Amino acid sequence: MSHYFDQAVKSICESIRFDSSLGKHTSKTPFGKGAADCLDHYLDLAKSLGFDTVNYDGYVGEVLFGSGEEFAILCHLDVVPAGDGWTKEPFGGEVSDGKIWGRGAMDDKGPAICCLYALKALKDKGFYPNKRIKLIVGCNEESGWGCIEHYKECAHMPDTGFSPDANFPVIYAEKGILQLRLHFPIMRAPFLHLEGGKQANMVCDYCESTPRSLTVTKARELGLVIEKKRVISYGKSAHGSTPELGVNAILPVLRFYESKSEVVRHIIECVFDDIYGLRQLEDETGKLTMSPNVIKYRKGQILVNVDIRYPATLSEKQVLEKVKRFGVVYETVHFQKPLYHDKDSRLIQTLLSTYEECTGEKAEPIAIGGGTYARALKNGVGFGPEMPGDVPCIHMADEHITLDRVQLLLDVYEKAIERLTK
Repeated sequence: MSHYFDQAVKSICESIRFDSSLGKHTSKTPFGKGAADCLDHYLDLAKSLGFDTVNYDGYVGEVLFGSGEEFAILCHLDVVPAGDGWTKEPFGGEVSDGKIWGRGAMDDKGPAICCLYALKALKDKGFYPNKRIKLIVGCNEESGWGCIEHYKECAHMPDTGFSPDANFPVIYAEKGILQLRLHFPIMRAPFLHLEGGKQANMVCDYCESTPRSLTVTKARELGLVIEKKRVISYGKSAHGSTPELGVNAILPVLRFYESKSEVVRHIIECVFDDIYGLRQLEDETGKLTMSPNVIKYRKGQILVNVDIRYPATLSEKQVLEKVKRFGVVYETVHFQKPLYHDKDSRLIQTLLSTYEECTGEKAEPIAIGGGTYARALKNGVGFGPEMPGDVPCIHMADEHITLDRVQLLLDVYEKAIERLTK
């Protein structure tokens, strides 16, 4: 399929150039103009390749191929905010050093484009699927799944399919996702302003505060930057499901105040020191992860948004029983049940064997902490694009996809789709 490679690279670059992070809602642009324009670009490309398409009110789009029982390929075109620390233009779509650079290159514009060209390759060689393939592209995966909710109101969601928005070789389980907003009342706060973090599923890479009294020596000992009477902490962003790959900028700022406030010390104990043992919850899919990614001081309370990914065989109730021990009011901002499938199912084994054939590597199904659109299906799994051994870049500065990976995705998705829909 090498003659589709150049077209795919060009299309990925074009898609990256739309800043499709969550924007201002209007009747025509429910998730902002950038997301709506990116969706239009994708569907126009699909039309130019000879496919029927549907745009469901700017929320989500659909590319159709074949007839019969429905089969879903679930992708998304929205992205998390660019964040700080880039050495490349985050929405430049630059090709250099054997890579395409930009927000969404791996998550999930690159794979979405590759799946579209995989359909084109199948179509051009005369393959006609015995299933109705629905390549569904949403615009709100990163911040609420409103696109999927709208799709289910307007159309029928297939029972079976995959999402190219996770890891290879194939995902058999995804941890439960529980994003909470914790309310910590505070009187006589030792600061006038405190704020950090951009999104609940991104490790906070910037936090700032204005103290009532500034202790320069302590601020510098904690690695804080002093600027215009503010103390500023710089961290490193990462996906909320893998907080160990980032550096949380909130903690040094809280450390600055912990000797001046029991409330601040309690926040540290609950969400960083984990004195109530949430991170000890574990099963075959791994340990619970907890990442406090957004913090704000508002009207006499500190609000902390925490991203929790809990083991797939456990329940939300088991997690919340430990959260209740914090002794504060909390609200659920976002919740998704875990995904868990039989490793020996036809869907998983077909995708696994396709991966092994295309890479020459023997592999086993895996579990992840991330949450994908696969959860929208009764029988759905994550399949690529990250591979074992990759240096993670999703939700980080300098996100990219290698040109070699683009070629692999074109190959593996063409074969997988053909085998699952013939």
